[in-house]
Amino acid sequence: SLPRFSRQSRSAPSGQKEPRNQRSACSPLGGAIMSGDLPLNINIKEPRWDQGSFLGRAQHFFMVTDPRNVLLSSDTLEDARVTVENYRAGIVAPGLTEDALWKAKYVYDSAFHPDTGEKMFVIGRMSAQVPMNMSITGSMLTFYRTTPAVVFWQWVNQSFNAVVNYTNRSGDAPLTVNQLGAAYVSATTGAVLTALGFKSLATRLPPIMGRFVPFVAVAAANCINIPFMRQRELKYGIPVTDENDNRLGESPVAAKQAILQVIVSRIGMAVPAMAIPPVIMNTLEKKAFMKRFPVLNAPVQVGLVGLCLVFATPLCCALFPQKSSMRVSSLETELQERIRQISPQTSIVFFNKGL
Repeated sequence: SLPRFSRQSRSAPSGQKEPRNQRSACSPLGGAIMSGDLPLNINIKEPRWDQGSFLGRAQHFFMVTDPRNVLLSSDTLEDARVTVENYRAGIVAPGLTEDALWKAKYVYDSAFHPDTGEKMFVIGRMSAQVPMNMSITGSMLTFYRTTPAVVFWQWVNQSFNAVVNYTNRSGDAPLTVNQLGAAYVSATTGAVLTALGFKSLATRLPPIMGRFVPFVAVAAANCINIPFMRQRELKYGIPVTDENDNRLGESPVAAKQAILQVIVSRIGMAVPAMAIPPVIMNTLEKKAFMKRFPVLNAPVQVGLVGLCLVFATPLCCALFPQKSSMRVSSLETELQERIRQISPQTSIVFFNKGL
């Protein structure tokens, strides 16, 4: 774990040479070597890359969704939290490098909620998206022919989505057990009914269309699950701030924009993973090798889905800025008046859209 940080001088005693380099104290996140203290003007409240461009957002989300972060120990996550929070408070560990600081920041972001600061449930973290979704989506695409299989895997998928949507909600307002239950039941029912309806329709279409039953169900379920899981935000609003992160109030209008952006991103994530593998598998299953070893069907399908998700997850998260914005004139009239009174120079407000 990290040592207690001190602001005292690091100069060597008289007559002794100060060590030229000193190992970072933020082990196991450190490892870089540097002399001198790190300056305090690095803005780690924002991502390392420019979020005004798609490329910058993509680089950011490739770090946030890195599946290797799921394997980090509790001690490593705690070290990252202490490093980040102390740096924000103006306390720098002796030997801490800029690269080690940014690494700690991204480890922290991968495990702790940006609004509440609480450690997120491990399978709900964005770093768990690829390993969890490749298993579930691969299974949905493999076992789509029978009604029990469709129902079971849609239930598994919506159970997982419910955890992800709650874990990555925007704002700091808790949901009640009744609200969570209603969202879960509504999304699962919607996904199953959509899947069964499209499955029935697909029997009158070319055989390959049956492979797209899971995608249609997932797209429909996202339109149900996400708004239900975040219904409190739609009712009471999400926090909006000025450019200096000063909280100005809560806005349901901002919540609607945030949720719409998340729905588009989630459906976008599913497109490559649920549209490309079915086409490839439709061809492979006709080959003699796959007919000889049908047991390979599921592993190959899961592998193809995983390959798609490694790229689709961060790229679709990057479609919209994490710190979204809207004009004050687009907010509720009451909130507009409040902002004009407390911060008349503010014309644009910002909010965390969630993931």
